[in-house]
Amino acid sequence: KITVSLQPDGAMLPAAGRMAPVFQNNPSVCRRVGKGFGVLVGVSQPCGGMPQTLCSSTMFTPSGFSPHLVPGEESPQDGPGPGPGIPEGPQLTSASLDTLIQHLVPTADYYPEKAYVFTFLLSSRLFIPPHELLSRVCQLCINIRLQSQAKVRKFGPKILQLLTEWTETFPSDFQDEEMVGHLKDIIRRIAPCDEVRNVSAINHEYLISKLATMSQGEESIVKVNASVSDKLVAFKTKPPPIQKDILSICSDPYALAQQLTHVELERLSHIGPEEFVQAFAQKDPLDTTQPCFSDQKKTGNLEAYVKWFNRLCYLVATEICMPAKKKQRAQVIEFFIDVARECFNIGNFNSLMAIISGMNMSPVSRLKKTWGKVKTAKFFILEHQMDPTGNFYNYRTALRGAAHRSQTAHSNREKIVIPFFSLLIKDIYFLNEGCANRLPNGHVNFEKFVELARQVGEFMTWKQVECPFEEERSILHYLHTAPIFNEDGLYLASYESESPENQIEKDRWKTLRSTILGKT
Repeated sequence: KITVSLQPDGAMLPAAGRMAPVFQNNPSVCRRVGKGFGVLVGVSQPCGGMPQTLCSSTMFTPSGFSPHLVPGEESPQDGPGPGPGIPEGPQLTSASLDTLIQHLVPTADYYPEKAYVFTFLLSSRLFIPPHELLSRVCQLCINIRLQSQAKVRKFGPKILQLLTEWTETFPSDFQDEEMVGHLKDIIRRIAPCDEVRNVSAINHEYLISKLATMSQGEESIVKVNASVSDKLVAFKTKPPPIQKDILSICSDPYALAQQLTHVELERLSHIGPEEFVQAFAQKDPLDTTQPCFSDQKKTGNLEAYVKWFNRLCYLVATEICMPAKKKQRAQVIEFFIDVARECFNIGNFNSLMAIISGMNMSPVSRLKKTWGKVKTAKFFILEHQMDPTGNFYNYRTALRGAAHRSQTAHSNREKIVIPFFSLLIKDIYFLNEGCANRLPNGHVNFEKFVELARQVGEFMTWKQVECPFEEERSILHYLHTAPIFNEDGLYLASYESESPENQIEKDRWKTLRSTILGKT
């Protein structure tokens, strides 16, 4: 059994500072998935090979923003453009925090690329709390750019555009009262501009709506998790014939794959880009300031999504171990193989991996008589697609194909890309661990955060796809609330179905019967 958490234990990092996989080309790992993220993986990409600053067209850019303004020479009376030492192009690799903040603030003839805005707002929280950053941005605007009505008319729309990008991409930042205070202050100062007044009212309504939606999402996740934890049951008796199972709820593999995709996209929609940074926020030895998230990490949506993956793994294993007859168990296995194949065709790789992981859990894989009745050819093909060998080379190839299909798609059905989330988290974790946030001279290692923004930004594009499939309430309800066995319950159910084969299994069976069933 492999247990994985947001801060995985035993992560191996070579002394040279390069990133490496935890399990080096071990195809057997996939057969031993336990709790947590699923499979412990890393990324073998070296730090020195990261790309330079990307053009905005390749980065995540929320819809509805104004076009880029071409950077140009700044007139002295309008204050500085990009900070000293900041090149205006793909050469940006590092700079001081003060300089990066200056580069964020627009001027008369300059507006930062969306790629830069997203990258800096995503990574800056490791060095300065969002409310302090907004305060400094406001001060730069007020001191240099808003000294007269002429300047208000000149800079107002640009400042509003920056605030719009911020509120649309990182709305959770504005759950903080200080953030809202700074936002109201700067809006009040640029309000005399008619264009700003009209647009700011719309953006304010949008932000209120977005925060309300986020709050509802957090509440629904809490409720679902509570109902799931209440029903995490141990195996006590053989289920009666009237006990509901997945095949009585849904016998069509494609229909179940569609509803799994509904769950995935709904849960993904609540995850903000900042959660990927805050999940691994830690004290940087080259940073003399206090870490921004030492007291609280706002990663609840990300963690809830990981719990969903775990629940699906255990649900699959429970459904397989629960039937008393071998033929029925084989039928359930073949059903889930077909569901997994449909998930692959849809582009739902997270559900695909959860199903494979559930079928590879030891209580299921030991049912040799049951597997003997299963047509396993399709299952082996799916396992091959998700094989961890070569740092998940086969999966990454399939993911690139799905991403390409999404970019050229004409329908939401073709746009669906739901990555194997555990691997995405691991890639980000090893990127964070393998490269320092600051260089020895104290500058921010911006090259690292460009790569971080590329990975997170791609995910942000995928999570915005609206699910094209109709909801089936009965199936969704079952997926969220059906009782599932814990690990001991799965083993006991497995031993009750097919007797132990060796002394170790016999001893465990006796212990479980005694502790769970109260029998000897």
